[in-house]
Amino acid sequence: MLEDISSEAKPGLGKSAPSLRRTVFRVLETAEADDKLSHFVDICLIVLIGASVLAVVLESIPAFEMAYGPQLYWFEVITIAVFSVEYVLRVWSCVEAQVTASDRPIGYRVRFIFTFHAIIDILAILPFYMLTFGMLGTFDMRFLRAVRLIRVLKLTRYFAALNMLIVAVKENSRALSASFVILLTIMLLAASGMYYFERQSQPVDFGSIPAAMWWAFATLTTVGYGDVTPITVGGKIFGALIAVVGIGMVALPTSILASGYSQQLKLNTERYRDEADTALDDGVLSDAELQDLETLRVDLGLGKHTASQIMDKEIVRAALQTGQKMPSCPHCNQPLP
Repeated sequence: MLEDISSEAKPGLGKSAPSLRRTVFRVLETAEADDKLSHFVDICLIVLIGASVLAVVLESIPAFEMAYGPQLYWFEVITIAVFSVEYVLRVWSCVEAQVTASDRPIGYRVRFIFTFHAIIDILAILPFYMLTFGMLGTFDMRFLRAVRLIRVLKLTRYFAALNMLIVAVKENSRALSASFVILLTIMLLAASGMYYFERQSQPVDFGSIPAAMWWAFATLTTVGYGDVTPITVGGKIFGALIAVVGIGMVALPTSILASGYSQQLKLNTERYRDEADTALDDGVLSDAELQDLETLRVDLGLGKHTASQIMDKEIVRAALQTGQKMPSCPHCNQPLP
């Protein structure tokens, strides 16, 4: 079906285009257990991402930049070239992920461009082109160099744990937004109260509500730098109350994230259990089924011990329900434990 869509969209490419595009898509996606080429590409991209982030960090050291400026520049050029080719190939081959032919390839590619990983990919290379071609005129764009550190988020494509965290943030975005609104409201009230108590004793640090916000922020987040502290009796009492409230306010978004992450891990475990149960329907685990389960385990970010425990329970459950003997190993035909 995908080949029919591609042939209609690009009739001049013939039948070889879908095959090449499918190969590119397979290589660029997270590697399966038996795909050595895709696995090699994944490792190369992960190493390049880590090296590029390290280069940006080292570039911020004046002495290091003076000594290795040209080398850092050419390494950046090579990195951008690789990331640019990767981005173009991902946009071109993304239509291979289509399940149905309801959308034309151009529409699917447009939606892909606005996905999280695609946005990270373009942000990883955009600062270089903006600096090279002076797209914003003479405006000082040195801050764009720091934006290049966003490349570290490209690693979320290869690590299931990071993906689970991103999904947890998305799924709990409303609760997190509400907690941050509450935090900002309390911070404003804390700054206003401290302004009332301390404005005469410390006109520099608490002479206005905006000036008092630094103390409120440091106290509510339990950081407490100590560079600004109340000195009046009323200010100290009020500050102690705000410090106690701050402990709970910091725990609120943290607990939301922890709960969301735990929920995603539970959902991934349930998904693996369902796939294992489906594979055990016939009482035999074939090589293909074992390989698919291993690939799914890696994609879901489950440990081998956890997956093994799930598999053992499903094997016993399937045998008890069906009254059949324990499923056999495809290699030695011996019952699985």
